[in-house]
Amino acid sequence: MPQSNRRRRTPQGRAEKVLRPVHPNAGIEAEYQRRLNRLIGEMHRSVLYWLSSAYRANQPRIAADETPADALRRAMRDMASRWLKRFDEASAKLAEWFGQSVQNRSSAALKKILKDGGISVEFKMTPAMRDVLDATVNQNVSLIKSIPQQYLGQVEGAVMRSVQTGRDLATLSKELEARFGVTKRRAAFIARDQNNKATAALSRARQLELGLDEAVWVHSGGGKHPRKSHQKAGRDKTRFPIAEGWFDPEVGRKIIPGELINCRCVSKAVIRGFS
Repeated sequence: MPQSNRRRRTPQGRAEKVLRPVHPNAGIEAEYQRRLNRLIGEMHRSVLYWLSSAYRANQPRIAADETPADALRRAMRDMASRWLKRFDEASAKLAEWFGQSVQNRSSAALKKILKDGGISVEFKMTPAMRDVLDATVNQNVSLIKSIPQQYLGQVEGAVMRSVQTGRDLATLSKELEARFGVTKRRAAFIARDQNNKATAALSRARQLELGLDEAVWVHSGGGKHPRKSHQKAGRDKTRFPIAEGWFDPEVGRKIIPGELINCRCVSKAVIRGFS
């Protein structure tokens, strides 16, 4: 069961309410990863098919230590051009879906948290929220486009090494499967990390619109390699200005929960003035 909003009094006697945190939605992360994996899988199968055909056509020359590199490079670059275009076209729609999904879900979650605390609000798409949403979409467009760029560059390197050393198609295919696994793990990381970052940024924008100015740091405890400074901030129930963030001594600057790579921390906004 979710933790309730807590009401308390400060040492100065002011009444305040500490709200529940807005957590990233696991369903959005899973669906984002699934859509990325579908694109990556189609690209990988296409690469295997076309490279297998080109490799077999040139295999006698490879076995004879000749260099059919130009033919294979042309096949690789023709295919790369098609898949870069495919990801370019898909990136805008997928990033827009992701950004809107996180915005809708985080706003709905914050609205319910506020309602449970006795505050009724109606959220609208303000210029500040649009700026954060646009930045989220643009960041994810860039990340999605980087997936085929990295994968196809690695594949071309593997193909050229195979030609240089006279390796057979089975050995090349095995290396390409390894590259495929690396690419899928990177897609999983993008989905998880961007879900954390987008939820944190959009929730923060909503909190600032409501005039909230302080929050309590909450350490997630979910990562394999937690940051010690974040663990301490969570234990100490460290408070920080929402507009400025918390000064993290490990990175030497102010941050918000979920901003750093693999950070799954969240925060609890504080509302003052309750009787």
